[in-house]
Amino acid sequence: MTVIYDRVALIGLGLIASSMAHAIRQYGLAGDITGYAKSVETRRIALEIGICDRVTETAGEAVAGADLVVLAVPVGAMAELAAEIGPYLKPGATVTDVGSVKQAVIEAVAPHIPEGVAFVPGHPLAGTEHSGPRSGFATLFQNRWCLLTPTDRSPPDAVARLRALWEAMGSQVDEMDAAHHDLVLAVVSHTPHLIAYTMVGVADHLRRVSNSEVIKYSASGFRDFTRIAASDPVMWRDVFLTNKEATLDILGRFTEELFVLQRAIRMGDGDHLHSYFTRTREIRRSIIEAGQDTAAPDFGRVGAVPAAPRPGT
Repeated sequence: MTVIYDRVALIGLGLIASSMAHAIRQYGLAGDITGYAKSVETRRIALEIGICDRVTETAGEAVAGADLVVLAVPVGAMAELAAEIGPYLKPGATVTDVGSVKQAVIEAVAPHIPEGVAFVPGHPLAGTEHSGPRSGFATLFQNRWCLLTPTDRSPPDAVARLRALWEAMGSQVDEMDAAHHDLVLAVVSHTPHLIAYTMVGVADHLRRVSNSEVIKYSASGFRDFTRIAASDPVMWRDVFLTNKEATLDILGRFTEELFVLQRAIRMGDGDHLHSYFTRTREIRRSIIEAGQDTAAPDFGRVGAVPAAPRPGT
């Protein structure tokens, strides 16, 4: 690989940013990595595990002289950070982000990007339920999609350069309109997370099932709900508040489907249930064929054997 950016500034040092740092180092994609995080402890850990060459005490210091600035913070924090770094961005630099919502990010960030600086919103569709600088690993983006949503502040050469970075880190890259992105993510990510949070909440409130039984017998579908529901609460709070319309739209459609299934169960309509489950099973097979998950039994987990340590942990 060759160097794509001389200096990259990572603003926010959680799972995505730390994974980017590991991948950039592993493939030699940048000459220098600077980082900033609001938490003193996060900054200390980032230096300790060496994901950045330099960690600063302010976001402005971190972006000074950077060719690429990555905003890797919850969507609700984007506007304040963009306002802080705006005066320090060098002409010719590119600003991007990794937020799960795009229209709200564009509205929050774009007004603070000065003339001569490119803004290319982005969203890597990769992650785990873990967070923090120690959670990152270089292969997180392998064969995962990164969606770019260029605006009129996104010169083609800046988009192409950012695409090259994501592809070099292992991602497949696509471009789409921000509004369409938010609707797609409401289907494939946001609403499923809300449903997972709800199911875990139902179990917590269902007094007919004791806590010990929920834990003891969780080697079933409930366990995978809890994995999703263990995701960063701040990030997901901001996602639902900023992608409200699309999420409510898909949630309404989900409720309608649920009513149909309730009726089929109540009426003993086995043919409908079998047909419905057959169609949904095909979607699962398509996901595996597309390389977005493994067909290994139990989602690739073997008993209770711990996963191998990740780089930087």
